[in-house]
This record gives sequence, structure tokens and C-alpha cells, in this order.
Amino acid sequence: MNDLAQPRARRKRILFICVGNSCRSPMAEALARHHAADVIDPQSAGISPLGRVAESTRRALLDRGVPADGLSSKGIASASLIAVDLIVNMSGMPGGSLFPNSLVEDWDVEDPYGEDMETYQRICEDIEARVLSLAERLRESGAA
Repeated sequence: MNDLAQPRARRKRILFICVGNSCRSPMAEALARHHAADVIDPQSAGISPLGRVAESTRRALLDRGVPADGLSSKGIASASLIAVDLIVNMSGMPGGSLFPNSLVEDWDVEDPYGEDMETYQRICEDIEARVLSLAERLRESGAA
């Protein structure tokens, strides 16, 4: 049987959350789009959105060769929580209490907001490793 005859599973809709949707969650969204578009349909939002993506976030992504096009800071209200398969919570608050009726995975990721470029690069590298690990788990489970 050739690969074309086998149905592909739907990509998992993953919502990356942080506080301001300016640093961590936009990084995760861009990294997932770049590295895992086969298994992840990413979006991001903030609990208290700053209204803009930090320039250092864009720079950290671009320095890694990851496009930052289309990133914007938006609130949870603009995200459809009902249509999400998984919420990745980087807010520092317990995800189960924030989203009690959703599947939530808490990632303990330092907030680089207002820090130097070296910190942004380190946080971006951390998030990239986590996104790659999540993508691998999804591939192994047959998500795509």
C-alpha cells in the first residue's frame, strides 16, 4: 500500500499561553510552525496581553532562522479554547486552575521580558527543545 492511500491524522491544535503573549508563547508558536507543522497547528495567547510582540522575541527567532511573520500579541478571549486539543501553559500559574476543562501541559519557562538578548536566546533555545520534544511525542503517538 502506498503512503497516499493511508489517511493522515489531523494535526493537533495547540494553544501556547504565557502572561503577556509578547515573548514565550509567540516564540513557541513560531517554533512549532517552523519545526512541527506536520503535527502541530499552533496559536498563542496571553492571560494579560501586552499588545505587541517584543522586538527581542523576533530577533531571537530570526537569529535561529525561524520566521517571525504573523506573530501578534492577543488575549485568551481571541483564542477558541473549545477547538484546542492541548494548552501549553507557560504563565507560571497552575494550568489546571486556569483551564479546568481543558487538557493542559505546564511548562516551567523563565520570562525573558525586559532582559538582555542573551537571556532571550537562552529562553528561545529552551522553548525550541520543548517544542521539538512535544512534536516527537505527537509523531510517535500517530498524530500525523
